[in-house]
Amino acid sequence: MKDGSVYEGELYGRRDAVGEVVFTTGMSGYQETLTDPSFCEQIVVMTYPLVGNYGVNPCFNQGERCFFQGYVVSELCDYPCNWRSEGTLSAFLEQQDVPVLTGVDTRAITRKLRNYGVLKGVVTAADTSEEKVREMLASPDVHDQVKQVTVKEKYEMGEGSYRVAVMDYGIKRNILQYLVSFGCRLTVYPAYTEAEEVLADNPDGIFLSNGPGDPKDLPEVIENIRRMIGRKPIFGICLGHQLLALASGYDTYKMKFGHRGINHPVRDLREHKICISSQNHGYAVDEKSLDDRVEISNVSLNDKTIEGLYYKTHPSFTVQYHPEACPGPGGHEYLFRRFVKMMGGDR
Repeated sequence: MKDGSVYEGELYGRRDAVGEVVFTTGMSGYQETLTDPSFCEQIVVMTYPLVGNYGVNPCFNQGERCFFQGYVVSELCDYPCNWRSEGTLSAFLEQQDVPVLTGVDTRAITRKLRNYGVLKGVVTAADTSEEKVREMLASPDVHDQVKQVTVKEKYEMGEGSYRVAVMDYGIKRNILQYLVSFGCRLTVYPAYTEAEEVLADNPDGIFLSNGPGDPKDLPEVIENIRRMIGRKPIFGICLGHQLLALASGYDTYKMKFGHRGINHPVRDLREHKICISSQNHGYAVDEKSLDDRVEISNVSLNDKTIEGLYYKTHPSFTVQYHPEACPGPGGHEYLFRRFVKMMGGDR
């Protein structure tokens, strides 16, 4: 890694991997994690020791493919056992061209990242020269993740009473299915679609999706959101939460090691309850930048960072986590019901 630390294991894959090294704490849902576009260009370390034990199945995919740079696990299961299994995780990773390093002390990597923050890293063969490793570590950071993961052309799905414009910054399949299940007819737009085109279709509401990377890398997207504020009810999650904050004049910052996993406790201050959430983000909204136009609606019980905002001057609200919980625990359906009520004129 960037600090000079080396972790040896058994390497599978046809290419080298270079990217930000992050860890995720989920005990299950490895295929949903692998196909979550929010992990685009990252090297992901699984803290749970055994991965692949229930195989893979296309029904678990959350994106069109895996956008990982690399994968690091303690133990990769060779013989999965599950009635829905249609193959091994190792075969899936090979098909997706994701290099995987196994037999590694993932606890040691996690401790380092928690103590020192995320680091750039390389997954490569042991005989790779030190000069080449230094060159890879010195390579420019990636800033076009959303452009890689967003849909290329707009499309529609679902039937229902409310028409929702979905801005795709790296949306997961189950989020779309959740919206449809709450009576929404969706039009999914590429991330850089102009605000005027979206508003010309006259949606009842606008959904800002999850996605990868630094929200400040997206000035065109932020400007388009700014032009949509107050025109229609808005519900944003994860990256969409950060983008709406920036479009409203607030600030974001990079976290030390972020929130990634399916066991993060969040307090909902408006509903007076605690939920366990699925999260995948490395940036957060800066509380010091907020003013009286917005109310903090949700906070992390782990580190007190902002997990949700409720806008007082227009019908909009956002959460920092993935409320469809795939993978992860349920209990967040009330957020989708709130969005539907807003589209019906109820704040």
